[in-house]
Formats: sequence, C-alpha cells, structure tokens
Amino acid sequence: MLMPPVEYMDRALSLARLAMGYTSPNPAVGAVIVKEGVVVGRGYTQPAGSDHAEAIALNQAGDNAKGATMYVTLEPCCHYGRTPPCTHAIINAGISEVYISLIDPNPLVSGHGIRELNEAGIKTYIGVYQEEAYKINEAYIKFITTGLPFVITKFAMSLDGKIATKTGCSKWISNEDARKYVHVLRHTADAIMVGVNTVIADNPRLTARGCCGKGGETKTQPLRLIVDSNGRTPLDAQLFKQPGETLLAVVKPFDIEKKNNFAQIGVEVLELPGGEGLVDLEELFKVLGKRGIVTVLVEGGSKLLGYLFDHCLVDKVLVFIAPIIIGGIEAKTAVGGNGVDSVVDALCLNHVNIMNFGDNILVSGYVEKGSPQKLQILRE
Repeated sequence: MLMPPVEYMDRALSLARLAMGYTSPNPAVGAVIVKEGVVVGRGYTQPAGSDHAEAIALNQAGDNAKGATMYVTLEPCCHYGRTPPCTHAIINAGISEVYISLIDPNPLVSGHGIRELNEAGIKTYIGVYQEEAYKINEAYIKFITTGLPFVITKFAMSLDGKIATKTGCSKWISNEDARKYVHVLRHTADAIMVGVNTVIADNPRLTARGCCGKGGETKTQPLRLIVDSNGRTPLDAQLFKQPGETLLAVVKPFDIEKKNNFAQIGVEVLELPGGEGLVDLEELFKVLGKRGIVTVLVEGGSKLLGYLFDHCLVDKVLVFIAPIIIGGIEAKTAVGGNGVDSVVDALCLNHVNIMNFGDNILVSGYVEKGSPQKLQILRE
C-alpha cells in the first residue's frame, strides 16, 4: 500500500492532544479530512456526550467530504452511545478512504468499525503513527480493557533521593517550570491521589491551575482523593475549600461521628477493606473504575507510593530530579513500603524518556507489566 503523507496524520495527532483532559471516559481523538491535497475539515473529540472528532471534521468539510480522505487517530465508533456512530456519518458523507492510526480495543468497536467502512466500499489503512496514537490514549486503553484506572506516580526528589528534609520541609525541591508542568499533568487526570500524611505535612490544594482552556471549554477540577485509613485529615485542610469534589478513602468500619463531620463539609467518605495499615488500594481502584475514573495521578507520600509499588499497581512513573543534596538518615525518601531484597528484583521501567525543565530533570517510564497488553493492541 502507498503510505499517505505523514503530515496529515501528524496534524490529526496534534488535534487529539488538544482533547486530552476533556474527553474522559472517552478517548481523545483527532481527525483531518483532505481533498485534492487541501485540508477541508478537522476536529477533535469534545467532552463526553458531545461530538466526536470525525463528526466535527465532517461538518466543517460539508460537501467537500465527498470523495475525500480522512485521517483519524483511532478507529471510528460504530455503535450508539451518547452520540450516533461515526461510521454512519463517514459513509453518508461520501468519504472514499480512511487512514486509521490505531484499532479501538473497546469490544463494541474493535475491528467492527473498520469492517463497516469496508462493507460500504470505503478503503481503510491501519497503523500510521500507531505508537503515538497509543500514547495519547494509554489510559483509555487500560480502562476499556480492564475496567481499572491507569495509575501514574509522580514525585520530586533531590539527587540523593530525598523528598523532604528530616523536619518534613519539601518546598520547593522542584523548580517553577517543573511545578507548572505538574499542573498540566493534573489537568489530564481524572483524580489526584495523596496519602493523609502528605495532607497534614504540606496542606496542598491539589488543583489543576493555569492550564484550563487549552482544549476548548473549561474543564472541571480532578477528583481529589485522600487515602486516610482512620480519618486523620483536618477538617480545615485547604483541599476541602477548593472547587471540585473530594473523596476520603478509609478503612471500614469507620467512626460515624467523623463520617458525619466530613459529610457536613461536602466530603464523600468511602469505606473499604484495609490491611498493612492502609486502605486496600486494589479495591479502591475497582470502585474508581466503576465510577468511570480513567486516570489517577498519585503524588505521594512515601508510604502510599511504597504500597503501590509493592503491590504492582503502578503503570507509569514520573520523577523530577533537582540538583540538590538534602542528606540525613531521617530525611524522607520517595518510596517506602517493603521494597525488594535484591537489586535484580528491582522494578524496571521501559520506554524511558528524559526531559529538562531548567536545571530539573524529568525521568519518565512505564512499568514492564504493561508491555504484553500494549504489544497485542499494536499488532492487531
């Protein structure tokens, strides 16, 4: 097959990135329509319940869609949800061929959308920039195939691996550029998770600031999620005063008076099984998945991160490293928990990437356990 000009799919991917943080639990998709070498339509997915990328691009193209070529980053949907099937719109518009980056792993779509287009006489070509398309929707892909959220851990540390001094001071290890990027990360997450000790020590707001409006209309704040086995979070904590919702995950049975106190300030208390001094996070993620939470950004602290890594619950790791030495045996390290007994048993990351934020470095990578599923999707 003749490969299309990659610039068109590259444009579609750029459009899909604009949708990130606005479409959950739907995927972020970009579409471009080209006729005789001219772009006549473009679009990206709007918030859930609104138009998909293909529909927006087709509306923009109008009559020019007939005989044109569409470039779309994910297989068009072929089922009725909150919006009609995109395949019907593509067929009715008279599109002649469609280039698709990635097959949608959603069982309601996977391969069926392509088949429907082919049966209508539309040629389809699969696999252009599929790695890039996968990265844009890596959280959606895990969610739609497992029912569980995609878990990202993020922390900032010194060169000697400390996230705070022995007195608990952590402001600021990372620089301003790095902290601005964190707000971009928060913007793409459905929930921000921290442990109660982080709330007590840092009194954070846990909001996404300075990035709303990037993809169109203003996005609501991510769910603030506190893992707090015994309900020690102060009722006057800053995060309770911010816009958006807050969920307190506690071990059951929970003190009824404490539960009522949190309810009075608008905080939902979720009672779950417990063990090892912490809420059972496997159960918590199952509940979050049922609620349509696709991405969870975990920002500490050490005990919570240790539990997640010990129980293999992390999908992606983001670590900001600052060129400072804190020192001190009693200074806090980033990851607590049990850890491993031998270096050969250490958790390994793949697809490692390094970015610079002034004199700070961001190291990111994926936990190896996710590789087989990814490879299967990219092969299909």
